[in-house]
Order: sequence, then C-alpha cells, then structure tokens
Amino acid sequence: MPYETPITIKQALERIHATDYVLPAIQREFVWGPDRITRLFDSLMRGYPIGGFLLWKLQAETVGNLGLFRFLDKYSEYDRRHNDPLVLPEPRPLHAVLDGQQRLTAINVGLRGTFAYRLPRRWANKPESYPPQTLHLELCSIADDTDEEGYGEGVRYRFEFFEKHDVLHRNTENTHWFPVPDVLGLESVVDALPRLNQAGLSQEALEPAMKTLERLRQAVHADPVVAAHVEEDQDLDRVLDIFIRVNSGGMTLSSSDLLLSIATAQWKERDARESIHGLVDELNSTGHGFAFTKDLVLKASLVLTDAGDIRFKASNINAKTMAVVEEKWDGIEKALKLTAKVLDSFGFSSMTLTAHSVAIPLADYFHQRGLGESFVSSKEHKDDRAAMRSWVLRSLLKPGVWGSGLDTLLTSLRRQIREHGVDRFPVLELEATMAGRGKALTFTPEEIDTLAETRYGGRSFSILAVLYPGFDGTKAFHVDHVFPRARFTRPALSRAGLSDTQIEACIERRDGLPNLQLLEGGTNTSKQAAMPAGWLVDHFGDDAASRELYVAGHHLEGLPDGLEGFLEFYDRRRQRIRDRLAERLGVTLPEAGASADN
Repeated sequence: MPYETPITIKQALERIHATDYVLPAIQREFVWGPDRITRLFDSLMRGYPIGGFLLWKLQAETVGNLGLFRFLDKYSEYDRRHNDPLVLPEPRPLHAVLDGQQRLTAINVGLRGTFAYRLPRRWANKPESYPPQTLHLELCSIADDTDEEGYGEGVRYRFEFFEKHDVLHRNTENTHWFPVPDVLGLESVVDALPRLNQAGLSQEALEPAMKTLERLRQAVHADPVVAAHVEEDQDLDRVLDIFIRVNSGGMTLSSSDLLLSIATAQWKERDARESIHGLVDELNSTGHGFAFTKDLVLKASLVLTDAGDIRFKASNINAKTMAVVEEKWDGIEKALKLTAKVLDSFGFSSMTLTAHSVAIPLADYFHQRGLGESFVSSKEHKDDRAAMRSWVLRSLLKPGVWGSGLDTLLTSLRRQIREHGVDRFPVLELEATMAGRGKALTFTPEEIDTLAETRYGGRSFSILAVLYPGFDGTKAFHVDHVFPRARFTRPALSRAGLSDTQIEACIERRDGLPNLQLLEGGTNTSKQAAMPAGWLVDHFGDDAASRELYVAGHHLEGLPDGLEGFLEFYDRRRQRIRDRLAERLGVTLPEAGASADN
C-alpha cells in the first residue's frame, strides 16, 4: 500500500467537504462522546501524533457499485446520528476511509459543525433535551507543563462544547472562549486582535490568548498531521477483510459493528444500514422513549431466525445467515416494534428498563406466534400479558440474569419458546431453564431484605411495579419521593427538632425504597416539594374514600404531618413493603424473633 504525503487538518476538511473523502457502507456510525473529541483537539494543540489513516482509492466503476456516505458535521444523539448517503450525478474516483473515521468525524464536528447530546435529567424523547453545541477553546489559561492532571486526565487546553449564546456569560476580562470553527477563516492571528480587544480582555490576558489562538491556527492550517496509507485494490472481499482486521482489535470496533458491516455488504434487496438504524430509531421513539441499540436489534435477529450460533463473531455471520435475516426482516421488525409497545405498556422507558436483553425472548415469542398490536390491550391476551409482565419484572430484580452467559441463556430460552410457546408465554418452562443455568427467579428472605432497602434509581421502578401492579403503564409514571428530597436539608431537619444523629439517619434514608412511590407524571409535577400529608388533603379534597384507598394501596398509613415523624414512618413502611414484596414474590419470611432483623 502506498503512503500519501501528510496533509493538514484544513486540507483534510476540504477533501471531506468536496466528498473526496467519504465513508463506505461497511463503516459504523460515529460513537465518540464530547470528552474524546476534546482530548483529540488537546493532542492536536500539543503537537502529539493522532495516528495513521487508511484510505481506499476507488475507481469510478467501483463507486457505482457501492453504498457510500458523507461525513457528519452536525451530530445529534436525538435525530442526527446517521450519515447521509452520498448521491453523485455520476460516479467518479474518490477515497473511502477504512480507518480513521472517528477521528476525522470528530475533527469535522469540532471545526465545521455542532454536537448535541442529552442534557442531564432530561427526557430521552424530547428534542429540546439535545441543544446543538459548538466547540470552544478558552484562550487565556493553559495547564502548566508540570501539572500532570491539567484539565482532567492530563489535558492542558480547555476545550468544551456549549451553546454559542453561553459565551457572553462565560467571558471575563481574564477569560475568553473562542468558537473553534472560526479558526478556519483566520489567515493570521493578528486578524483576531480587534475581536479580542472588543471582548474586553485585560492586557495581562491578551498575550496568552494570542499565543493560544496562534497555536490553534497552526494546528489546523499548518501542521501536516493527517498521514494515510492508500489501498488501491478494487476487490470488495479483500477490502472487507482488511477492514475487519484493522478495526477488530482492541476497542476500536465492537462485535456488533463488525456484524453490521458484513450485513451491509451482503444484503441484496435492502439497505441493511438504513433498515437497522431506522428500526432502532423507531423503537426508541416508542411511548416515553427507550435506549435500545443496534446490538439489541442484531442479536434479536440472530435469535429470531434460528441462527445456530448467536455470538457476535465474524465467523458466524456468513452470507447464508445474513440472507435469512434479510428474508425475514419484516417479521423481525414487526416483533421488535410490538415488544417496545408491550414494554411501554408495562411502564418501562429508557430510565427504568435496566436490561435491554429481556426484550429478546419477548420478541421471539411474538415472532413465533405472529402476534400483532392487539396483544397490547385485548382481553384475549390478558393472562398472557400478566404472566409476561411478572416474568420481566422478576428477571430485572434478580441480579446477574442478563449478564454473563447471555448467549447461552438466550439460546436455551429460544428452545423453550419453540417447544412450549405455541399458544401461551411459557413462563414455567422458561424459569425452569433459567434455574438450571443458575439464574433462578426465586428469592430468599435475605434478598427480600436487600430489595426492601433499594435506593432511588436502578431497580426501584421494577420493585415498585411488583408491589403496586395496578398502575396504568401507558401513562408516564415517575418514581417519586414520599417525603420530598428538597426537605432533607440539615437546617430543615434541625428546625423539626431532630438531633444530629436523627438528622444523619433521615438523610441516609431519604432515597431508600420506603420513601419512594409511583406517581403519574403530571401528579408528580404538581406535588413537587409538598409534604405528603398536606398533599393528600389538597389532591383528594373532600373525597375521603379515595384518599383512604390511595393511602392503603401505597402503604402510607400513619403519615406524619412533619419530618419529626419520618424515621418511625420509614421503619413501619419498610416492614409493610418487606411483607408485601415477600408475598408478591412467593417468599416465606421467618417468624418474628427468628431473625436478627425482627
């Protein structure tokens, strides 16, 4: 393979913009987060090597036979994760990037685009949760050479993604955040001087700012850091082998990415990339939003089509296997869409579904029976839904079920669904198989005690759903604090007359399961920081019967008016929850006095 003369970042971007550098269909999507992008730019600023690149020089006739894609510049986790197809008036020679896509995309996003990722504690299915953010460089301060930590793990230069309108709030006379894309039009650092003066920088800050900006300009305009080997053979099989060998080592490519690359190259009638990515997007927009990945879709495809070996190994994914997946794609797609709707009806979302793999046996069952959307709500399937919901919840409560040995477990569950899932979801057979593999869905009294002390987040939704199964899962239910978190400040607890020891105990128990409940989203919002006893009166008004029914149904008997009674309430409710959980999960607890806890 010949070696090209190294070029600058700006020259590489020009080739990307002119679609001389493109991506072959066998490439995976962009997966870097903002931290990796900023570390790459820090390396460029420090003159560090950023690794070699591998290009495939395509002749016009080869271009005409391949699926090619443009580089991303405006990336969004919400709706802009996938590359646009390359559409040419007529085929022409160009270069496809076989190795280095992540780095080149990161550079393209940082210098010519934006990066949008979900803000903390925002809903996954809301576009406003993903504001486009531009890469900025703080010009006036650099970590000292002797500071090994720098701005996090050895980083010297402060690069950050944020919205452009935030710049005015961040800049001071000794701080200036420069939009990195602006450096592309900067022929000389002197051209930026009026801009920096206008920003109100002090004279002490101006000199280091000019020096840092000049280093950025040099890194983009002058340093020849993009060095590439070029493969000129036009044979797809050879290039696919090169691609897999280059990208399958270390952490550069996951097994599912290899699978997707092979599927993309081997499907005949469909665009595998578009079909799989499109299905993932549709699954994740179901109901209140999920966070499924292509890994889930690809693994499910192997299970549903009876592939003999469902491991993500390139040797398992041959043309015959992928031909079957393509042939049965409509059924696979239908089953997975129904699975997402059923899980949504059970109340799950991206925030509460703690193991994605639980969806695969459900999809396999739907696929084998050819079930449709009527399963979600029809009376005919009521018992089946209840059995399935119980199995899903219990499998999520049991640690390790969907962890190690997953492929063996899924294969065994598939066998039981084939043999016993003709007219019902075979819960008993599935659980017997799971027990035989050390993944029994039975619980001990000790596990009940542990579950009763579960903390907010993680499995708390599944536990509450087991305890209180009557909620309408089609509505947005939140895990809510009975006594609001905002009330657990030391001053507030002290004003309630609690001792220092009691204050620490209250804060430690604040996020425990006995202080959690399920509330519909709108109700949770209206409740906010209201104390529970007062909120019950306001919420139910004169309807005492409904209030009493709610209190009994959520084990809220004996609610104190204030925080002074929280610890006693917590202990009483913990005991009631423990007993109810044992009943729901079929566990016989020891008699009073038979254990240290009692």
